[in-house]
Amino acid sequence: MQQKLNDFINDNKLMIQEEMKTHMHNLDIPSRLKKSMIYSIEAGGKRLRPILLLAGFNAYGSNVNKVLSTAIALEMIHTYSLVHDDLPAMDDDDLRRGQPTNHKVFDDATAILAGDALLTYSFELITNDSYLTNDQKVYIVKLLAEASGPKGMVAGQILDMEAEKKEINLQELETIHTLKTGELLRFAIRSGAYIGEATNEQVEYLDEFAYYLGLIFQVQDDILDVTGDQEKIGKPVGSDEANQKNTYPKLLGLDGAIEKKQHYVKMAKNALKNANAETSYLMLLTDYFSNRDH
Repeated sequence: MQQKLNDFINDNKLMIQEEMKTHMHNLDIPSRLKKSMIYSIEAGGKRLRPILLLAGFNAYGSNVNKVLSTAIALEMIHTYSLVHDDLPAMDDDDLRRGQPTNHKVFDDATAILAGDALLTYSFELITNDSYLTNDQKVYIVKLLAEASGPKGMVAGQILDMEAEKKEINLQELETIHTLKTGELLRFAIRSGAYIGEATNEQVEYLDEFAYYLGLIFQVQDDILDVTGDQEKIGKPVGSDEANQKNTYPKLLGLDGAIEKKQHYVKMAKNALKNANAETSYLMLLTDYFSNRDH
């Protein structure tokens, strides 16, 4: 089963990367802007969000062309958020995935505009998708705007910034990560299943699954910041503590964080069973998220 999952991840990661490159290189836009956008798109990454979207679709649908534009749009929004996160006014990071961050290679203004362009182009991609009906386009754009905007990822980012250097409780930490990380993961799974024509009940159970998967992802991120290999995770180990960020190990201790993650895994798998997706790639990806080392 592990080899089956590895093949699914690697094949789809390659497909997503090639599709993104094709879209970027075909854009007729100012050269510096294009280079900056391509730099961050081609910086690599796990492509977990589009892979999750494809897994959500795969549980119910078959023609992968129906979800490609949405998957690419999602990864562009994720990439824009990283470009902006790294800026001096935000996390002020010099490295991303082991490479100089966008604003270090170009400049702050270009990085901001490249992020803006990735965000807005993502919606253009969905609305130009010939495989989707107009109703599907409206639904997906609405869902993506909610997940990435002031009620979703952006809300999580500002709450995360406000929480730095002050004590917060576990519920507040979960809220931050549900918004900052979980909303895009939720979009990935929900939109994939929706395009794959899952029933409304199945989509709602997958929503519950996505909530816990987002928390699993973040707990493991926090654990890796304590125990990870710097070369694998692409950033200095201990950066969260150095930046006085609130994390699961800080609130619960390392053992407590691992125990909490195991609880989330149990809840996620139970929701998958209720969605009739216990034999899907989503089940295998739950363990993958929980045990990843980068």
